[in-house]
Amino acid sequence: MPSLIYAPVFALLVFEMSVFVLLIVPLPYTMKRKVFTFISENPLIAKLQYGLKITFIFILILFLDSVNRVYSVQLELAKTKKSQNSAMLEGSGRMEVQARKFYSQRNMYLCGFTLFLSLILNRTYVMILDTLRLEEKVKRYEGDPKAQGKDSDKLAQAGGAGEIGKLKNQLAQKDRDIETLKKQSEGLSREYGNLGDQYSKQNPDSTPKKDR
Repeated sequence: MPSLIYAPVFALLVFEMSVFVLLIVPLPYTMKRKVFTFISENPLIAKLQYGLKITFIFILILFLDSVNRVYSVQLELAKTKKSQNSAMLEGSGRMEVQARKFYSQRNMYLCGFTLFLSLILNRTYVMILDTLRLEEKVKRYEGDPKAQGKDSDKLAQAGGAGEIGKLKNQLAQKDRDIETLKKQSEGLSREYGNLGDQYSKQNPDSTPKKDR
């Protein structure tokens, strides 16, 4: 049963290693920009990332459990050595404890490396995105026509994957629209005030007078 539980963890570790190799493979700038734009906008990849986050929570629980098991086995070995029981020290009982220690340590390292590599992948992805954006700015300053267009705008907005990124962009657009409407309303109120002042200056007799 434990082997069936940790087999998917090992498969996920191999998958993370493959993704890491693909991230660090040197590619032309145009191709790399299209790949990262596709990753940041694809809704299927966004759902996959959400599922992986939930999976990493379970792996963290397995990691803590394996650490607890390693600690328990270490205490059991210490008690066995203190008892000076030859049957336990050199018999099948000690072999069983050593085997449990080996499997517990293996599971601990497996879960630990999987979690650590997930952090490395996330940081590597963010660093590559930042590097691509800096290259994009340099090409714009140099007047490169390849640094202009829809792909360039998509790269600038990359980082919020899939539907989450679209919602963030829509929210930012609505905020900009609200600010524009506020500025327009302020401008209209100023124009209305100026027209009222001009009308009152041109027709001073039209202003109502209070009865004495």
